[in-house]
Amino acid sequence: MDADFSVELGGEDPVLNFPWTDASGKLAYFDLKKHPELLAQIAETRDLPELAEFLRCVNSTRSVVESAKCDMWATMELTPEEEIFGASHKFASYVDLVLSQIDQRQSFPEHERFAKRLVALLRRAPEMSCSIEVCVRRCFFGEGSQTGEGFYFTVYVDGYGNDAESARQNWAIGIKLAENAIVQLCGQDGR
Repeated sequence: MDADFSVELGGEDPVLNFPWTDASGKLAYFDLKKHPELLAQIAETRDLPELAEFLRCVNSTRSVVESAKCDMWATMELTPEEEIFGASHKFASYVDLVLSQIDQRQSFPEHERFAKRLVALLRRAPEMSCSIEVCVRRCFFGEGSQTGEGFYFTVYVDGYGNDAESARQNWAIGIKLAENAIVQLCGQDGR
């Protein structure tokens, strides 16, 4: 397992407007923390019970984070850095997470600490054909005149294999490891 974290706060780096709606109005944020029944409306989870379970877990009342956005994809285009896995296929996903407590959303040290602790837990996992990257990025919270600036996490999970099925299976292991590490951190924080 390859696990790492990064901080991406430059002018060209991704930012999140939270809550969000895409330009076409077809896609939008679902508050799964308050309305877990909306999980069934997230298209990415229909064929991926592992992603559905991850979202259910991170949005539970025990969790200190909640999901904002997610996506998944399969590809045979690998970067030179991914050659270490000796694979021809990749199954990948990302989930954007925000801290549930509004005052903590503005704390960069809180985000950095969480990301470092999450990656430290993930690095304890045995060697396998998956990778997880946790990126701390800038976020704009609220709507209208009630906006604030803070931070969020993007958690990328990639599974690698010599065919589409093995890549997906390795991704499923990676997302379960990420889920378990987040659960463990939430328990340690006592929140």
